[in-house]
Amino acid sequence: MSPANAQTSLRDLAAGARDGDADATNELMAAVHQLAVRYARGKLGRFSAAADAAADAAQEVCVAVLTALPRYSDRGAPFEAFVYRIAANKVADVQRSVIRRPAPTDEIPETVDERPGPEECALTGDESGRLWAMLDRLSPQHREILTLRVAVGLSAEETADALGMSAGAVRVAQHRALCRLRGFFDEDAAP
Repeated sequence: MSPANAQTSLRDLAAGARDGDADATNELMAAVHQLAVRYARGKLGRFSAAADAAADAAQEVCVAVLTALPRYSDRGAPFEAFVYRIAANKVADVQRSVIRRPAPTDEIPETVDERPGPEECALTGDESGRLWAMLDRLSPQHREILTLRVAVGLSAEETADALGMSAGAVRVAQHRALCRLRGFFDEDAAP
């Protein structure tokens, strides 16, 4: 069968399946499954357990095509383009899940991993978010002074030069900004 006949055949099968023809639906799903498996294997080949993942993705593609078939309208593009668009989305979902899945290893680490765990990272992120929200409540000048002095590590003189102020004014503004932040912390901690 030539590619043109295959396209016509898939279009005809899609039209028949959309009209409720069970034989056309079965033939179409077999062809879609074959296209989806080839596509998924090509995209997932570098992942461990690619064959199983490709089969799962192909199954998802078949379900999605069957679900979307009543809304499909032939606009002159090959039916395969419709299938490949769905397959691309499903394969991307599988890739994301494979990447997030823990990978077994043959090695046992010789040292304890001292990096923070998920809970500690979540708590740190929450505290960081609260601190940024409090910093946003400060005036732009106070934020800039705290950023230059605390985060960047500039001296009062260097900060004064950067902002066009005197070193004494920088120290006073920094003190006021820290007092305001302390007040925000106290407000936040109050029940």
